[in-house]
Amino acid sequence: MSSPQALLVTLCWIPVVLYFFMRFPPQRAVIVSFIVAWLYLPVVNIALPGIPDLSKMSATCYGVLLATLLFDAGRITSFKPGWLDLPMLIWCFCPFASSMANGLGAYDGFSAALDQTVTWGVPYFLGRIYLNNLAGVRQLAVGVFVGGLSYVPFCLIESRLSPQMHQWVYGYHASVDFTQAYRLGGYRPTVFMNHGLAVGAWMMAATLAGIWLWKTGTIKQLWDIPMNWLVITLLITFVLCRSTGAYALLVIGLVLIFLSNWLRTALPVLLVLLSMCIYLYINSMTETYFTDQLVTVMSKVFPEERVASAEFRFNNEEILADKARQSLVFGWGGYGRNRVYERNWAGELVDITVTDSLWIIAFGVNGIVGLSSLTASMLLPVASLFVLRYPASTWSHRKIAPVAVLALVLALYMLDCILNAMINPIFALTSGGISGLVLSDTATNQVTRKRSSVSRRSLAQQR
Repeated sequence: MSSPQALLVTLCWIPVVLYFFMRFPPQRAVIVSFIVAWLYLPVVNIALPGIPDLSKMSATCYGVLLATLLFDAGRITSFKPGWLDLPMLIWCFCPFASSMANGLGAYDGFSAALDQTVTWGVPYFLGRIYLNNLAGVRQLAVGVFVGGLSYVPFCLIESRLSPQMHQWVYGYHASVDFTQAYRLGGYRPTVFMNHGLAVGAWMMAATLAGIWLWKTGTIKQLWDIPMNWLVITLLITFVLCRSTGAYALLVIGLVLIFLSNWLRTALPVLLVLLSMCIYLYINSMTETYFTDQLVTVMSKVFPEERVASAEFRFNNEEILADKARQSLVFGWGGYGRNRVYERNWAGELVDITVTDSLWIIAFGVNGIVGLSSLTASMLLPVASLFVLRYPASTWSHRKIAPVAVLALVLALYMLDCILNAMINPIFALTSGGISGLVLSDTATNQVTRKRSSVSRRSLAQQR
């Protein structure tokens, strides 16, 4: 679905990105381009011959790549591949192997790999070359927080009047299922995103970043407004987003970052990362299902409606996982081959499954290779940062606080992907930046833990 104004804005976005590169320093231009596009461009897909459909984020990627070639070509040649880049490389090229393994042909494989590269690989690469230092990651953290603040008036309007901003500005609703907009006695904002869950996840990230930047004194005020007032405003707005999953993620994030900083160890975060990997391994590689016990635990915390929704997803994932294991290594490829069908009374094949979570989509379409590479590309940079670079005792340092909270946000995003499939390329951008930071100088990967001080050399190298 689209409209003339939506098509015009999306097509004009590439020259706007070029203007950003002429107007701002390169790091800031990249961050502004991604965040503004994600928050305010329309939800649209314009079919283009031979390349992935033009959407808000693909237009941004094309624009930034073009601007880099025109104004900052040396940035590309300065890229040095590292071991942390391997999972993302495999994830981008896995669709080609999936297509070939299922007899879908090289053209289909190349097209699917190109689409995956634009969605995930290009943002990751741009993060690697532009945000690979503390200054770049700090700007991204501040950008996420400011982006959340900019959404406050729109979220407040839609929580009262229902999701209408996309309709008012671009002429159509971004979400096809308007019934999901009503939650917890009110409306769940969608603004210029495709679902209220995406807004909730973004506002969770902005709120968590704001709280930690405020608590550590990294930012004391913006626009002459004290940070405590801005954080409180953002927190209230976040609550009005009415996303119970995002509520849980924020609580988990706050517990993890404060507990790890207090205990002076990243072990709580690493245990959560390990738990996610174990969960995915059990559900993908074995026929052991413990979701009934998980639903029982959730029923003691969450509303009955939300528990029923989660149970429905778990039941579908069991069916889809059984199907995925029939083509374990590279999955079933595209065209819905990963889904389960039954014949109805008329003898027609009917899809009986629903794919809600990103992990089951990756597992079914690209197999265990795809699921493993996607998970590693997002979680391995987080673990490497906390183990090799900056231990928890340094997270309250004003220079380290932004990257610490963004790494935790990235981990929480992957935790959300166990239940949802809200693809957000800004998190791939974040992963690339963190990977670049870890790989920027292997000689200083080990952080001095004596007196909880950060290696002077590690800090001095950051621009």
